[in-house]
This record gives sequence, structure tokens and C-alpha cells, in this order.
Amino acid sequence: MIPELKKTTEQKMQKSLESLKNDLAKVRTGRAHTGILDHVQVEYYGSMVPIAQVANVTLIDARTIGVQAWEKPMIGKVEKAIRDSDLGLNPASQGDIIRVPMPALTEERRKELFKVLKHEGENAKVAIRNLRRDGNTHLKDALKKKEISEDDERRAQDDIQKLTDRYVAEVDKMMAEKEKDLMAI
Repeated sequence: MIPELKKTTEQKMQKSLESLKNDLAKVRTGRAHTGILDHVQVEYYGSMVPIAQVANVTLIDARTIGVQAWEKPMIGKVEKAIRDSDLGLNPASQGDIIRVPMPALTEERRKELFKVLKHEGENAKVAIRNLRRDGNTHLKDALKKKEISEDDERRAQDDIQKLTDRYVAEVDKMMAEKEKDLMAI
């Protein structure tokens, strides 16, 4: 019972880390990367689909993303979807390629992004701590039902705490890397 509980708790903590990684990818830094456009939706024959399903997204250089629609009529729709997204980007089409230059970050915008980063990091830590609490609650319930001994419960709680500490440290590491990217001009 205890090994399964530890395993499920660790899997859920890993999912929290993956979720944070996805959220951090959406916070743009001064450098271009194709993941920025991942959540942009384009209308394709009446339904909304991710941009990657209607176009090829590549890096042209360090500050420019290239988007090449697979069908000619989609160029205008893809360009409009990028412009209308909340990313603050201004795409320009040149023939069949849409160039998306990444504007330099202002000091004010950087401060806003730091706040967003801190909020995302704190949410991930809270999620991990909630998973620790849930795991400990299951252990206490098992102890009340006499399914495990007090020593086993205490050891399992220590293991769950070590997991929690490891994942919180991982969140801090991811946040530090993203802040370093944000400070790079």
C-alpha cells in the first residue's frame, strides 16, 4: 500500500512540474523560440486548431520566427491569429512565409513578466505541497484502520517530505533558469 501511495504521489508531483514547464514556455523572453506559438489557435475550415497543424513553425534567427502555412489561403488566417493572440507580436508576411519578429523587452514589461513567473512558480509549489498533504492524509487514514504500523507511517511521511523537497527544489531551479533567460537581452 505504501509503495503505491509514494509512486502515485511522485507521478502527480511530476505532472505539476510538467504543467509549470508548459506555463513557463508561454512566458516569452527576448529570444525567439517556436514554443511561443504553441497555444495560438487558427480557424481551419470552421474549427479552431493549433498553429502547428496548419503551418510549419521554424526559427529564422535568434529574434525571428518563421511560419510557413501548408496551404496558400491559410497565410492570412495564420497571420491574423498570431496578431490577435495575447503575445503582443506583429507578424509580417513575405510571399508564402510569415516572419514574426520578437520585440525587445522593456524594463516595465520585464517586471510584469517577473510577477507572472513568481505567480506560476508559487502555484506549482502549492500544488506540490497539496499533494504532500493528500499523501499524508492517506497514511493517517491507513494508520487509523490499522493497515500500517506507526513506524511505517512515519517512514512513509519522511519519504513523501523528501519527495516534496526535491520537487520544490526543481521548481526553484526552473524558475531561476527562466529568470536568467528573462534578464538576457
